[in-house]
Amino acid sequence: MPGGRLTSQDRRLIADGLAEGLGYAEIARRLARPTSTVSREVARNGGVGGYRADEASRLTTRRARRRPSGSPGGALAITNAEAGEGETARDFEEQFVTMVVQTGLPRMAARVLASLYVSDSASLTAAELVARLRVSPASISTAISYLEGLELVRRERDAPQRRERYIIDDDVWSRSWSANVRANAMWVETARRGVEVFGAGTPAGSRLEALGRFFERIYHGMLGGDMMLDAADALTVLAALVHSAEPLTPHDLAAALDWPLDRVADALRDAEDHPEIADPVALRRTPAGACTVIARPDRLTSAQRDALDNTGRSRERLPKAQ
Repeated sequence: MPGGRLTSQDRRLIADGLAEGLGYAEIARRLARPTSTVSREVARNGGVGGYRADEASRLTTRRARRRPSGSPGGALAITNAEAGEGETARDFEEQFVTMVVQTGLPRMAARVLASLYVSDSASLTAAELVARLRVSPASISTAISYLEGLELVRRERDAPQRRERYIIDDDVWSRSWSANVRANAMWVETARRGVEVFGAGTPAGSRLEALGRFFERIYHGMLGGDMMLDAADALTVLAALVHSAEPLTPHDLAAALDWPLDRVADALRDAEDHPEIADPVALRRTPAGACTVIARPDRLTSAQRDALDNTGRSRERLPKAQ
């Protein structure tokens, strides 16, 4: 019955559901039980990676034998104490994981992300994640690599203890949003090139034109939809400045790119007004009116910039090969 104790068959169904990669909510629906019952059962008996039906039954029996005798009211008080804030937090964490999995992330990556979010410092070491999630170090490493690829976590060396910590920054979703903006701009630019190659009147050109319009609508929507921004031109101007490695005036850029001056001016303004386009570099104007590119200030810490500057100076002091 839904309100009774879990049976051996219930625990086997829980173990089977975990093996299938199901979330607590889906397993609970199969058992006609509250989600909190399943999440508490798994948390008490090995976690998602270590839950075994027979072992869970044995541990539950052993805990029951140790429980102090008393009235049903006393037993209820113990249960309610155990089901306080800790249970509520675990339920929320599982809901968080389920939501993230539904957006497309692998379950282990979602579990690592949730663990980092609910930790006090928004940072954990690999050993702490292994202990918390009860999985292998290899599973944690794979999940971290996946999240790093999405720019959702970063590593930082914990100098005193000589180990890495995995961290979620406050601006993580802002940076992820910027990455999505750039990705959509790339779709638009590539589709436009395809139309030029195949011709707008061809079947391939027509498909690519529709593709470009679709991602252009998404792109402008992500930027607020308040202006017709041509990210391709802004990226081209930035690439030209990177390639030149020297400051260039708008007239220099117009001559080099064979563009009208107003097109260059619009591209430079877009790069300045929407720094997410240029990330990880930023446009800078010199007092003389020329333009150049620098590393985006919020991408590197002052310590990292100093270390890179010292590396460059050290290389300059090396004797040149004869």
